[in-house]
Amino acid sequence: MLRRAATTGCVALLTLAATSTLTAPAQAALPTPVSAATARSYLAGMAATAESHGDSYDRSLFPTWITISGTCDTREWILKRDGAGVTTNSACGATSGTWTSAYDNVVTTDPSTFDIDHVIPLSEAWASGAWAWTTTRRRTFANDVNDPQLIAVSASSNRSKGDRDPAEWLPQASFRCTYARAWVQVKHDYALTVDSSEKSALASILGAC
Repeated sequence: MLRRAATTGCVALLTLAATSTLTAPAQAALPTPVSAATARSYLAGMAATAESHGDSYDRSLFPTWITISGTCDTREWILKRDGAGVTTNSACGATSGTWTSAYDNVVTTDPSTFDIDHVIPLSEAWASGAWAWTTTRRRTFANDVNDPQLIAVSASSNRSKGDRDPAEWLPQASFRCTYARAWVQVKHDYALTVDSSEKSALASILGAC
C-alpha cells in the first residue's frame, strides 16, 4: 500500500511538473541576436571612442511609435510578439495575455505595467553617432522590430536601466549573454561607437558566454 501510494505520488508530481512547464509564460521573443563568437568579433573591430553631443540629445528627435502592420503600432506589435496567449482588439490593443520580463523575471497579465525598452537607449545611440543621422534613420532605429533592439520588459526594470550602458547596468544574470550579444549586434548594424568602459564590460560578458 505504501509503495503504491509513493508511486501514485511520484506520478502526480511528474504530471504537475509537466503541466507547469507547459503553462509557464514564454520569455520575451527578442529576435535572436548573433552568436557570442560573432559578437566578440564585431566588438573587437570597434575602436573605443568617447561619446559626444550628449548635451544636445532630445527624445523627440527619435519619432516613436509608428505603424508596423495593419492597425498595430510599434508598442502594440512588440507586446503581441513578446507575450504568451495574447489577444487583441480591432485597434491592436492587447486585451489579454501573459508577459514575462527577461530583465528581471517579473510576470504580468496587465500590459500597461510593461514598457517597450530600446536595448540601445536612444540617448546612448545619440551620443554614439546618431546625432549625425537624418530623422528618417532615427525613426527607423527607434522602431526597429527586425534587429534585437526592442523588447517588452517590466516598467520597473526599464526605469532602473534608464539610459545606462552595460558598464553601468545589466539585466538578471540568465539574460546577460543575450543582452550583450544584442547590444553589440545593434551597435554594429547601425555603425554606432562604443566607449572604453562599455567595450570592456561587453568583452567580459561575452567572454563568459
